[in-house]
Amino acid sequence: MLKKSYTKTRQKCRVTFKYPNPEQADSAVLAAEFNDWSLTATPMKRLKDGSFSVSVFLPANQSFQFRYVLDGNIWLNDPEADGCIANEFGEDNSVVTV
Repeated sequence: MLKKSYTKTRQKCRVTFKYPNPEQADSAVLAAEFNDWSLTATPMKRLKDGSFSVSVFLPANQSFQFRYVLDGNIWLNDPEADGCIANEFGEDNSVVTV
């Protein structure tokens, strides 16, 4: 799930990424173009309901590819993303447009 909130100048957007975690993973990170697909740069916080969430500020009027990575090795897409695009591994990446 994606929640977007623009700054007053509309130059940046605070995007909250939330993953429901039906797999009951122990950890989750947000790997994306904007963090060089890092598995450590954007850890997600576990919420009381067991889901994971993280918020980041992104420049407006751009699109970014991303995926959730559970337990360090399970790469998943967001079914509610703004779109998807094929990647070089024969899978799809989620896309957020701000």
